[in-house]
Parts: sequence; C-alpha cells; structure tokens
Amino acid sequence: MKKTGVLLIQLGTPDSPKVSDVRRYLTEFLNDPRVIDIPWLGRKLLVNGIIVPFRAPKSAKIYKELWKISNNESPLLTYTESTTKLLQERFKNKNVTIHMAMRYQNPSMDKILEEMRRENYEKLVILPLFPQYASASGGSAIEKAMNIIRKWWVIPDVEIISQFYDHEAYIDAMVEKAKSFNLEEYDKVMFSYHGLPDRHVDKVYDTGLCEDQPCETEVNEENKFCYKAECYATTRLLAEKLNIKDYTVAFQSRLNKKWLTPFSDVVIDQWAKEGAKKILVFSPAFVADCLETLIEIGVEYQEDFEKLGGEKVQLVPSTNDHPRFIDCLEDLVQKRLD
Repeated sequence: MKKTGVLLIQLGTPDSPKVSDVRRYLTEFLNDPRVIDIPWLGRKLLVNGIIVPFRAPKSAKIYKELWKISNNESPLLTYTESTTKLLQERFKNKNVTIHMAMRYQNPSMDKILEEMRRENYEKLVILPLFPQYASASGGSAIEKAMNIIRKWWVIPDVEIISQFYDHEAYIDAMVEKAKSFNLEEYDKVMFSYHGLPDRHVDKVYDTGLCEDQPCETEVNEENKFCYKAECYATTRLLAEKLNIKDYTVAFQSRLNKKWLTPFSDVVIDQWAKEGAKKILVFSPAFVADCLETLIEIGVEYQEDFEKLGGEKVQLVPSTNDHPRFIDCLEDLVQKRLD
C-alpha cells in the first residue's frame, strides 16, 4: 500500500467568540468568490465595507452563546478533531495518516497541507466533510487544496471525494441519532439544509435552470451535482429508513429571497400558526453540530415557535463522531487505497 495522507476538510470556525476573531473569520469566508460570486471589486466593497463591519459584533454575540453551551469551545472543531482521531484508529495498522484542516481559519489548509507535503506521501485523499456537493462548500475546499498542491514541485497521486450524500453508513448514522426520539410524538418533521442562492444551483447546468429539473423527486444525469437534488435524495433515503411518510424539506440561513425555498423559519412559523406543538428537525447537511444547528435551529427557531404558540422544536443532533459516520469515512477512504 502506498504511503497515504488523508485530509478531512471542514468549513471553519472563529478561533474564539471575540469580535476580532469573528471579524477575521467572516472576512476570509465571505471574500471567497465561490461563496459570494459577484465581481471582485463589488465583493470587496460589499464584504469589507458593509457586511463584516456590521455583522461581526452581532455574530460575536451568537458565537459567545454557542461557546457557552459547548464547554467554552467550538463544537465544530471539537467534533472534527474527534472524528479525525477515531478515523485514524481505523487505519492504525495501515500506512495511512489522517489530517484535518478548516477551509477558513484554523487549523488552516495552507499549514496542514505543508505538513503533508513534508511527509512525502505517495498518495493524497482529499475529503471535504460536506455530504451534498455545493460550489460554496465542497467546491471551495477542493479548489483551495488544488491551488496549494499545484505549486508543489513533487505532486503525488491525488484522489478527491466530492460528495457522499447517499452513502449507507452516513444515512445510518442519522437514523441512529433519530432513535433517541419517538417520532410519533411530533406533529411535523422537517429536514432543514443550509440554503444557497438560486443562482448557485442554476450554475450547475450548461442549459436551463434548476427549476427545470425534477430535483425534488430524482437524481439523474443532468442534476447529479445539483445541491438541491442531492438534499432531496438524502431526505428520501432517511425518510424510507425511518418510515416517515409526511415530512418537509426546507432551507435555512438565507440572506435574501432569491435563495432555495421553502425557508425553514417561514415553514416553522406557519406550522405554529396552524396549531402544531412539537416539531422534529433533522439537519443532514451538517456532519458536526455548529452555530447553524445548535443556535439557529435549537435556540432561535425554538424562541420564534414559542412566541407563536408552539412548544418544542427538537433538533436531531448531527452525525458528529457517531461510529456509523466513522464507518462512512473509513469506507470512502478505503476505496481510494491500493
């Protein structure tokens, strides 16, 4: 077996909830042209002149709340570190070393890939921890890795895993997480995915738009890299294994109305107005609990739901470091080894 280095890539997190650290994180994140895909000058003016100065102090307060309920640390970083260690255990008797980096901030991809270069690996496996492919997440992580590696004088064999939305062990990990809850107790079930601008999914297609495809019902040759199609495919697999007949797919964290619909918060508010009291929410796009799951869903949606007469918005925890999720990653890597 070739000496192999595996790089797990997560999105990123501020080093701390301090405004300065949050500002640094947001500046790097939002200046990514795959995240805000507008011309360079417009992006710089928008991000550095408007969004970051106003958003950093507000976001810092939210991150402080996240740290407070997560043992004063970033749960995204904690779970990713744990996942890395557990995956390494699966390869302890093989010539394989597992590394972890963040697309934005620390540990940085530049630093970790330089460490991997010095290890003189014969093969690299790049594995972004985003089950459903999106240019703004997995695509950005892959591009960053390629831009760093292409500058090396010696480039080893490189394998890239861009998606795993339908991997059986990934699905099983979420099913196991759901077993902590009695599904019959809930009036409504939602599968909430991180939102994207409509134009991001439209760019997947050389001709036509996402809305021209049957993304809600099937994955086909045309839409096989469409984030929306993959979200619905993951949901169908989960619903089948959990025997959930009535559910809603929705998208959270939008910035404006030109994002994938329906919007998670709007749907939950509507359910409250219709008299729903208990809602169960899955967040399959996040393999580690983070601000979007623990705060946006677990706290903010809960508060809004209660104000409108609802009682409980129950978040199903992410796969985090569940053994079946480690099974998924092990299988994905093993298939790329000699």
